[in-house]
Amino acid sequence: MLATFVIGLREGLEAALIVGMIAAFLRRNGSSLKPMWLGVGAAILLSAMVGITLEVVSAAMPQQQQEAMETIIGVAAVVIVTFMVLWMSKNARTMKSVLETHAGSALKGGSILALAGMAFLAVLREGVETAVFMVAAFQSSLDPLAAGGGAVLGLAIAAGIGFLLFRGAIKINLAKFFTVTGAFLVFVAAGLVMKSLRTAHEAGWLNIGQDATVSLAWLAPNGSARAAILTGVFGIPNDPRAVELLGWALYLIPMLAFVLWPRAWRPNAVRLPRIQFAAAATLGAAAIALAVFAPLTVPAAPSATTTTPVLTSNNQAFGTLRLTPGADPNLLVSADGAETSHILTSHGAQSHAGRSATVYTADVGTGTAQEPDNLSITDLAALNGGRLPVGISSSSNPGPFAADWHPQGEITVWVVDGVILDAVNTQGATLTLSGGGLATSRTMAVASDGAWRVPDGHVHSVATELSAYDSARTEIVLWSVYLPLVFTLAAFALVRAGRRNRRQLLATAPSP
Repeated sequence: MLATFVIGLREGLEAALIVGMIAAFLRRNGSSLKPMWLGVGAAILLSAMVGITLEVVSAAMPQQQQEAMETIIGVAAVVIVTFMVLWMSKNARTMKSVLETHAGSALKGGSILALAGMAFLAVLREGVETAVFMVAAFQSSLDPLAAGGGAVLGLAIAAGIGFLLFRGAIKINLAKFFTVTGAFLVFVAAGLVMKSLRTAHEAGWLNIGQDATVSLAWLAPNGSARAAILTGVFGIPNDPRAVELLGWALYLIPMLAFVLWPRAWRPNAVRLPRIQFAAAATLGAAAIALAVFAPLTVPAAPSATTTTPVLTSNNQAFGTLRLTPGADPNLLVSADGAETSHILTSHGAQSHAGRSATVYTADVGTGTAQEPDNLSITDLAALNGGRLPVGISSSSNPGPFAADWHPQGEITVWVVDGVILDAVNTQGATLTLSGGGLATSRTMAVASDGAWRVPDGHVHSVATELSAYDSARTEIVLWSVYLPLVFTLAAFALVRAGRRNRRQLLATAPSP
């Protein structure tokens, strides 16, 4: 609620100041305020439609597309609040004269549409900014109803302050007001940076820097008032990831310094280019240092040639598995000193044990452990776990029985980066019995001594090892590629700004 209240108060007051300045100018010139109010009303209606459309479109999308839409809205909101803070800092002192100049031009031209259009565009900019920022804040809020109440309250108070300022009933220090609210909104926007980075990951767009950093559950337990402030207002989750903390710091520190830096301490026009060039050189040196020295130690990649232990259905050691390298791998099964090879057929990707794995299958061949053509009553009981199948008795069906075997089952293997993650052999057979006193043939399932599986503990261990390796590789990309790239782009931007300021300084310098 606090975040949307401040957004509504600040943006509403900006719009109210613009409308008030135009209205005061028109009243001094004896002109009607009706065209201005027509433009203001149209801008408010269109801004509300923008916000409602964004929310409705986002809510109607599937989950992953919703995360992508929230990312786009969050990025747009961050860009808007950044531009808003920078623009107000630069143009607050001249805003009144600029608006009066435009209004005077519209009156001189005698164009009611021009006057209405000026009010429309002035308020529309504030309205659309507010709509996008509000939608992003609503999506980050823990209580949408409270967030809506805060927005309405902020806008209502802003309208009241604007009216009182127009009437001359009150006076406020607008410079201090916009500095304080600007600093608060920088914190909110930094939280939106974190939220956008998280939704970008959930949308499948960002997979680097996802290592856990610190747990803030002790500071702000779920459901507590502190959690509502930390997460609902400032957008900081209880479990920030590395890339989220990095994005938060890279946005918050320079923006907060810009907003709170005293005007008296700001460099003059002569020193500003030199400071910009020095900052660019520092960022460039940091980018080079990160690119050269930042790579982290990567754990050894799981080897594709490592053998994988397998157990029988009774949890007894059966043997080992390994893959032959190549585009079409074979599965080699070693048991009792013998090795068999199985041709694997790929069936695409599948999520297994928390990993995206390629699924392969293979035929189990012909065999169960025993395939005699005839079975005695004792052999039949041994195949059925020591008991005769239901419906067969030694007195009525003494045997021997003719045995017809039909192998069934298959080997399934899950492979990640050439490493066996999991495997199971469901080998067995169906047995059709005839003769031996049976009036009709009987069919039964027979478990095979050749069935096996990979132990659950080994599957978990391999999945953990693969995740650690992938995480280390993405960390290298984050620190040695992406972060140096950000620093390099920022350095180029500073160099460009410094050159522009220096050219302006030379152009305004008096001739010798």
